[in-house]
Amino acid sequence: MKGYAVAASDGDIGSVSDLLFDDQSWQIRWLVVDAGTWLTERKVLLPTSALGHVDAQTERFSVKMTRQQVKDSPDIDTERPVSRQSESDIYGYYGLDPYWGGGLYAAGYGSGLTAPLLTPSPETQRAHREAVEAQRGDDDPNLRSINEVEGYCIQATDGDIGHVEDMLVEEADWSIHYLVIDTRNWWPGKKVLISPHSAETINWPDKTVFLNVDRDRVKNSPEYDESTIVDRAYESRFDNYYNDSDPRMRRHG
Repeated sequence: MKGYAVAASDGDIGSVSDLLFDDQSWQIRWLVVDAGTWLTERKVLLPTSALGHVDAQTERFSVKMTRQQVKDSPDIDTERPVSRQSESDIYGYYGLDPYWGGGLYAAGYGSGLTAPLLTPSPETQRAHREAVEAQRGDDDPNLRSINEVEGYCIQATDGDIGHVEDMLVEEADWSIHYLVIDTRNWWPGKKVLISPHSAETINWPDKTVFLNVDRDRVKNSPEYDESTIVDRAYESRFDNYYNDSDPRMRRHG
């Protein structure tokens, strides 16, 4: 999805340069959109709940907002960790309910809106921020950048097996279904998919993902060909393979 164009109701906004996900649920929460073509050197955060149609053929997203709304949105430094308060500010600005709860707005994920979002009044935005502030705990939303995780070392129970090359996202619910693992630093040329639920722990400072299976189990898993679509047949082979060994490696959902 990185590189996909993003279009507002009245023209293009830019292209997706990164995606931010929750490292507890493996759900995509935000798109980082490079709007440098018309907003000089600026990147904006768009919540997945604001997305409309996704056209995989043309690699294009539509969003339920105008270019002016995007231009006037809270300016967030996307190169730094995004705080819960910053997330709240953006949700409040667009009049959307945050993924961690809320309910002040009627719009939100699955609302079926096709018209541009109406920016709520400053009073409504302030009430939204106060409500979120009252119910949130630590200022730590566990957001991680897909760009950051690409290249992380993959460690099986008996040693290193490769590195994270990419992630495959299910557009229906914005969940990360697979990690694409390049195993060339252990044996030549093969790429495999791993369910994120098989990640026992992630050591963020050391940039290492620890799995709960050994290297042979990963080595013998169905090979991934990035030139083909992951279809039901592949998913069936994947599930059948890991169902025979360790249920923790199965996909969830």
